[in-house]
Amino acid sequence: MNASPSHQPHPAEWTETQSLLPSVERDLPAGRHQFHKEQMMAQIHEDLRTSSLTSPVAPAKRPNPFLRRTILLPAGAFALAGAVVGGLALTGGDADGGRTALATGPALTTRIGTADAKGAPQLLDRISLAAADTSGPTPHKGQYIYIASKVADSYIKADGDRREAVSDELHSRQVWNSLDGKDGWLIEAGETSDKGITLTSDTPFSGAYNALAELPTDPDALLRRIYRASDADRDPEVPRDQAAFVAIGDLLTESYPPAEVGAALYKAAAKIPGVVAVNDAVDATGRHGVAIARENSVDGERTEWIFDKKTLQFLGERIVVVKATADSPLKVGTVTFTSAITERAVVDANKQVPGQAS
Repeated sequence: MNASPSHQPHPAEWTETQSLLPSVERDLPAGRHQFHKEQMMAQIHEDLRTSSLTSPVAPAKRPNPFLRRTILLPAGAFALAGAVVGGLALTGGDADGGRTALATGPALTTRIGTADAKGAPQLLDRISLAAADTSGPTPHKGQYIYIASKVADSYIKADGDRREAVSDELHSRQVWNSLDGKDGWLIEAGETSDKGITLTSDTPFSGAYNALAELPTDPDALLRRIYRASDADRDPEVPRDQAAFVAIGDLLTESYPPAEVGAALYKAAAKIPGVVAVNDAVDATGRHGVAIARENSVDGERTEWIFDKKTLQFLGERIVVVKATADSPLKVGTVTFTSAITERAVVDANKQVPGQAS
């Protein structure tokens, strides 16, 4: 399951910053409400954890917004470093957070790949087979899942009455999670200090290895579980099928699913209406691949899971505006989020990087 680190340059479609923009409050595009969805998924996780389901895992987003990408955070969220919020201890930074501000520039844009609804089932079947055939180490008690990636966000910059789309510079993100999902560490440029913050929490991360290992491997049963979680307290602005697609994507990105579970997740995704194959998509490091995607009919944004064209290895994810909406100034072709997994591995200790002695 390990992804090889990429040494490729900044994506070609990233517009080079001409000058640094002042730090201002972020105004998320209308209708997206990602932060509120993060809170919703936390409640879903808690509801399922205490329900009568055979497995306590909720196939949903992490139960707190501090573990997700920048666009999911309210302005100044990490100024809370050192406090305890929702059972999550945030420590490891200086009093001021010790963060270095990320440079911002014009919004990242891309060429939109062609969507093919008929090709999605066949591509997902091939991806599922590749995932099932992937050999990787089986984690053991006391070990951690390490994932390194490159990420960037686009958002609406509000400066008085002026609103414009801008993007953060591409930056590094490193995450460690214990197998039970109760311990870990996060280092992300621009969001934490160089030392990072602890992810210790009484509420387990729903994408933790142990939780994923308990998921059903029958695609129909798995999809019913995902829909049940999504329906429990879904934001009415997020269509039901889109919520299920996003939930599966979250379990495929910053996690390490057992091979049989990963294969089942792809087979389950093939059963969601509206899922398409995309002939070309680019991850955050500039690697071209094919994608499995679904458009949110409400906000006109398409979430794409990107895979290597030959090996079908998961490369990363991006969200692209494919349809203009009246309540959003984001133009068609704007990439609101992009990521690339550069390394995924099992390590022996928290904050240990692959190849480093424990």
